[in-house]
Amino acid sequence: MVVAGVLALQGDFEAHARILRRAGAEAIEVRTAADLDAAGGLIIPGGESTTMLKLLREEGLFEALREFGGTRPIFGTCAGAILLARHVTAPAQESLGLMDMDVERNAYGRQLDSRIVTIAAPGLDGGQIEAVFIRAPIIRRAGPEVHVLGRYGGNPVLVEQGRHMAATFHPELTGDLRVHRFFLDKVEENAAQTRPVSVHR
Repeated sequence: MVVAGVLALQGDFEAHARILRRAGAEAIEVRTAADLDAAGGLIIPGGESTTMLKLLREEGLFEALREFGGTRPIFGTCAGAILLARHVTAPAQESLGLMDMDVERNAYGRQLDSRIVTIAAPGLDGGQIEAVFIRAPIIRRAGPEVHVLGRYGGNPVLVEQGRHMAATFHPELTGDLRVHRFFLDKVEENAAQTRPVSVHR
């Protein structure tokens, strides 16, 4: 069974854990660097990215997450997507820099703080998906190695780069398992590529 961690410092990490279990994975809550050892991949949930950064520093997790992302998949949603970006604006803040994208915080403005829409997601089975946006960031630039899986209003809202993924919406708040299953496929594939090969003589 695939084991996926959910960063459990802030945000609706329990909703992510429920979706992961429904998708057939074992979900574990990650609060310390030691908790990362058992996880094949990690979800960084939504929340408030500035607060999350402060908590990561306090718990000694910032560098541990960057190191984890060097070998294992991370999926960031909303605030998690901000933390994965290379550059953050409005205002500028520190990030893990694991994906080649520029993200603007709270970019839709107060009038669009929260909405549920159907977005084009040709990168997923079915081609469309329901997306819940809550004071969402916007991906202003996606680098050449970033593959756009879904768009809304012309902007990328679901992207992947190598082993990592980011969504500016909250896939854990719908009953659709496809986004999480897509991530779990990455975790499983990454584990298979890094698993030691036993040689029988």
